[in-house]
Amino acid sequence: MPKQKTKKAAAKRFKLTKTGKLLRRRQNAGHLKTSKSKSQKRRAKTSATLMGRFKSKIIRLISS
Repeated sequence: MPKQKTKKAAAKRFKLTKTGKLLRRRQNAGHLKTSKSKSQKRRAKTSATLMGRFKSKIIRLISS
């Protein structure tokens, strides 16, 4: 049976830490930044942890 390939679309968007957390980028950091407040732009720079029911599915996509 062949090896399971990593889904590159998921690998580009999520990062798995050593402790098993999934990191994702926040929204609103791409463009049109002049109309956004400083706190909104500062918050968008940081990464957030992914929680919920999709975590196990995404881990399966990345670590295969």
